[in-house]
Amino acid sequence: MIEDFKKDAEQRMAKTVEALGLAFNKIRTGRAHPSLLNGLTVDYYGVNTPLSQAASVTIEDSRTLSVSPYEKSLVPEIEKAIMKSELGLNPSTAGTIIRIPLPALTEETRRNYGKQARHEAEGSRIGIRNIRRDVLSDIKDLLKEKEISEDEERKAQDDVQKITDRFIAKVEEALAAKEKDLLEI
Repeated sequence: MIEDFKKDAEQRMAKTVEALGLAFNKIRTGRAHPSLLNGLTVDYYGVNTPLSQAASVTIEDSRTLSVSPYEKSLVPEIEKAIMKSELGLNPSTAGTIIRIPLPALTEETRRNYGKQARHEAEGSRIGIRNIRRDVLSDIKDLLKEKEISEDEERKAQDDVQKITDRFIAKVEEALAAKEKDLLEI
C-alpha cells in the first residue's frame, strides 16, 4: 500500500518536472530553436491545428527559424498566428517560406526571462510539495485506520521526503541550466 503511494508520488513529481521542461522551452534564449513555436495553433479550414501539424519548422541559422507550410494557402494564417503570439516575433515571407528572425536579447529581456524561469521553477516546486502533502495525508489516514504502525508511517514519511528532495533537486538543476542558457551571449 505504501509502495503504491510512493510510486504514485514519483510519477506525479516526474510529470511536474516534465511540464517545467516544456515551460522552459517556451522561454526564448539567444538561439533559434523550433520548440519556441510549439504552443502555436493555426486556423486550418476552421479547426485550430498545432503549427507542427501544418508546417515544418527548421533552424536556418543561429538566429533564424524557417517555417515551410504543407499547403501554400496556410502562409497568411501561420504569419498571423506568429504575430499574435506573445513571443514578440515578426515573420517575413518569401514565397511559401516564412522566415522568423529572432532579435538579440538585451540585458533587460534576459533578466525578465530569468525571472519568468524562476517563477516557473517555483510553481514546479510548489506542485511537488503539494504532491508530498497529499501522499503524507494518505499515509496518516492509513495510520488512523490502524493499517500501518507508527514506525512504518515514520519510515514512509522519510522515503517520501527523499523522493521530494530528489525531484526538487531536478527542478534546481533545470533552472540553473536555463539561467546559464539565458546568460550566454
